Amino acid sequence: MTRIADPAAFIAANTRLQPVPHAPEISLWLADEVTPIWRLTEEELGELGLPPPFWAFAWAGGQGLARWLLDNPSEVAGKRVLDFAAGSGLVGTAAMKAGAASALCADIDPFCGAAVTRNASANGVTLDFTAANLLDGSPPDVDVICAGDVFYEQPMSGRVLEWLRLAAERGTRVLVGDPLRTYFPKEGFDLLAEYAVPTTRELEDSAVKRTRVWTLSSTV
Repeated sequence: MTRIADPAAFIAANTRLQPVPHAPEISLWLADEVTPIWRLTEEELGELGLPPPFWAFAWAGGQGLARWLLDNPSEVAGKRVLDFAAGSGLVGTAAMKAGAASALCADIDPFCGAAVTRNASANGVTLDFTAANLLDGSPPDVDVICAGDVFYEQPMSGRVLEWLRLAAERGTRVLVGDPLRTYFPKEGFDLLAEYAVPTTRELEDSAVKRTRVWTLSSTV
């Protein structure tokens, strides 16, 4: 459990509000080279009781997915959206800006709740949050599930894919943003778009990542 008494104040002190490179219509509280959290080691994070702060970065898959939603608002307009493994809430924010009826951000790191709330406020949208592990149950009753950067390790990638496939089989639209990470599935996805997404070498070993947005077929 985190030893940080006021997560919102910690975020304000250790990140800064800045436009998302590939979706500049959205600004998030993010870490960069000039913010304190960027320099914290894993040991120092552990002393704070803080898991790796994935919420403090705009990952390539999420940026691509956010861009696609902003450019294709009819995909989510008036619909209930789940931003799965939400981190900062970037994709949920994009969905709401594109006209979604609601967006639920889900992440098992409870600290993400403070990040999502702060980022929602910065962008003038309303986001709901849950720290429940949704993989432990059936996919929720939503119209669209968005998942960015979720295929980066095993065995979790396999579990996520099985869960997303169950949602697709039930008629939920599943959208995935991924820069072809190691465990991205090779079958069952239809390509919707491809982007060159600005990143940082410290995060992605590249200044630009080729990132794709896919929809999961309900027949696989």
